[in-house]
Amino acid sequence: MLIVKRIHTRPRQGFAYHQMLSVVNVKLKWVKDNILDSIVAGEQDLKAAWELKDMIAADPHNCLPVHRLSKRRRQVGLLDIKVSSFMRRYPTLFQEFPQHDDFKVPWFRLTEKATELHHEELEALQDSEDALVERLCRLLMLTVDKTLPLQTIDQLKWDFGLPYLYSETLIPRYLQFFRFVQLQDGRTGLQLTMWDESIAISELQKSQPVGTGTCLAFPVKFTRGFGLKKKCMAWLREWQTLPYTSPYADPSGLDPRTDISEKRIVGVFHELLHLTIGKRTERKNLSNLRKPLQLPQKFTKVFERHPGIFYISQKGGTQTIILREAYDGQELGMMHPLITIREKFMDMMKEGRLVAWWKEDGSGTNEG
Repeated sequence: MLIVKRIHTRPRQGFAYHQMLSVVNVKLKWVKDNILDSIVAGEQDLKAAWELKDMIAADPHNCLPVHRLSKRRRQVGLLDIKVSSFMRRYPTLFQEFPQHDDFKVPWFRLTEKATELHHEELEALQDSEDALVERLCRLLMLTVDKTLPLQTIDQLKWDFGLPYLYSETLIPRYLQFFRFVQLQDGRTGLQLTMWDESIAISELQKSQPVGTGTCLAFPVKFTRGFGLKKKCMAWLREWQTLPYTSPYADPSGLDPRTDISEKRIVGVFHELLHLTIGKRTERKNLSNLRKPLQLPQKFTKVFERHPGIFYISQKGGTQTIILREAYDGQELGMMHPLITIREKFMDMMKEGRLVAWWKEDGSGTNEG
């Protein structure tokens, strides 16, 4: 494997604009948004069930004993419940084998409906593969060395819609774009082998009319009932008129203590969330991106300082960063095919939860 060294291939950008030497100290309150919270609600169970589904579907016999599934319990996100108990909650997805003498532990397979939905997912992945590869290229283009550890990409796998075992199935088919490298800390990384200027254009830049200058403003939406003080409104208006730095440009000429630098950080996450299929990700997924994206310490403070651009949902025992502009109420503006399939999967889970409750309540039978 190759040892990665710093690659100076990102386009440089001039910063002749006068940079104020301090970030304006404003505090904006967090206001609960029930509509955006509802988008995140239940996603932890969905992720866990989806991962278990992928593990079973990847097995040549399409079935696995529970102890094999339990080995991935922490990665799946099931810390407070046994894997077998979780799977029994959703009988529309997972079918437990009949108990025979030669089965000393429970085995599980996918139901017919879950298998059909999995095949629908595989077709959607195949149809959208070109767009997925481009988004993965753009993710790596955001980084200083066009490289990310596989561990960091794994944390974003759900949000980017990457297929199960993507490093073994997807990446080897696109070696004209990617290569595996050994990082200096011994981990394996994924590196982009070329720079495509035609895709190094941010979504904010794409949305602007032809001839727009460099002082681009971000779309801003606030939760109903959110009130800005006059001081904050004045600061936000002035901040929006500052020069916009493309997230694909080399930011080394920016003073990190300035509002212009903060606008660049906002631009990086604005672009990153646009690259995800649901326009959202968990805050903890961003912790390993500070150095690759050339961000200062405590960079996640921009989420609290810009609640009109980002919403922080507290649902599911974690913090999820949502790009506000991407949603009209609960509706996602650009619906990716995988999101539609995940919604079908969630509906099956709700149906299965009702069936499981019906049986546990004693109102139903255990037959079938």
